[in-house]
Amino acid sequence: MDKFLISGGNKLNGELIIPCAKNAYLPIMAASILCDKPVFLHKCPNFSDIFSMQKIIDSLGGKTYFDGDSLIIDNSNLNKFYITHELASPVRSSIFTLGAILGRFKKAKVAYPGGCEIGARPIDLHIKGLKALNVKIEDKHGYLTCDGSKMRGATVSLDFPSVGATENIMLAAVLIKGETKILNAAMEPEIVDLAHFLNSLGAKIYGAGTKEICIVGVKNLSGGEYTPIPDRIIAGTYLIAGLMAGGKLALKNFKLNHNMVLIQKLKESSCKINIKDDILNLVADKRLKSISKIETAPYPGFPTDLQAQMLALQTVSQGHCVIFENMFETRFKHVPELVKMGAKITLKDKAAIVYGTDKLYGADVSAADLRGGAALVLAALASEGYTTVNNVHYIDRGYENFEKELNNLGADIKRV
Repeated sequence: MDKFLISGGNKLNGELIIPCAKNAYLPIMAASILCDKPVFLHKCPNFSDIFSMQKIIDSLGGKTYFDGDSLIIDNSNLNKFYITHELASPVRSSIFTLGAILGRFKKAKVAYPGGCEIGARPIDLHIKGLKALNVKIEDKHGYLTCDGSKMRGATVSLDFPSVGATENIMLAAVLIKGETKILNAAMEPEIVDLAHFLNSLGAKIYGAGTKEICIVGVKNLSGGEYTPIPDRIIAGTYLIAGLMAGGKLALKNFKLNHNMVLIQKLKESSCKINIKDDILNLVADKRLKSISKIETAPYPGFPTDLQAQMLALQTVSQGHCVIFENMFETRFKHVPELVKMGAKITLKDKAAIVYGTDKLYGADVSAADLRGGAALVLAALASEGYTTVNNVHYIDRGYENFEKELNNLGADIKRV
């Protein structure tokens, strides 16, 4: 497996354009299953998860190909409703295809999804939501076999504002009779983007971005073209990288309204950030103050996907910080690896207490998941000496040419 060899201590200077969001692109790709005419998705990022979803669509009888940086999906001859373990295991977002396949064929057989092992991510909310739409579901041998022949609109009340469950129910409801309401819906920007995409093809979805979403069923969707939103997690990762390594950065395509909670937290650190016309300018020329407390929560709270990177920043900040991980119970796997690098961190239940240190040191560390792996790279940039980061295939799932982008800004990273 590939690894990164990183020589720390280089400042980051220059500009970078934030790509489209993986977590927006994947459900939109799944949504294309509902269309019997071609869909053109622009500015496709080169994430391994994108290619995994592409294989899933191809396996269903669709045709996917690239024209420059645009992904063209033609599902006019879709003829299968079955997804194997082999196809589902690499990518968590394979579960989104369940709602879309049901919407298209009124039946589906889908293997349990894969993805990073960051704790229990049960799909019971997906199942409960689909059952509310009158789908009969058999859960056996790692497969969900669904009969949606009598699907109809209904009110679905989620026990937790799950992004995946909200998106899956939306996809299942678009082409069925009646009106579907999702109560306690997730409010993430990616939810809004999925609704915008579907509405651009003829769907009738109202209230996306609020706690109540209404879907009025339509008979069919047309084809079309769309450019998904920029990736707020990638934007936050590069911002934190600049703060840790030092230097001057300009991040283009940075959406303040998607990253508001991150910017509000960083203001506590006395960092120098200016945002105008979707361009963030950063000057990092001094050690930052620790942020007193960070708690992950559903949007618009602090995103769990930035917890690891922010924790890494706190290891080199002045003071101490308490970080509560409220979303996933095993999302501190990066902590022991950071300790190898000289970080001072105490774990207790769902909290990490981080004591800032003057310096981190290079070490041999291993990524255990996508965001934790990114955090190790950021720590290596701010460390003295050489760091080896193993298992970078996790990082490739959510960052396009991560080492090349950082090297273009002045980092020293080799993939071997």
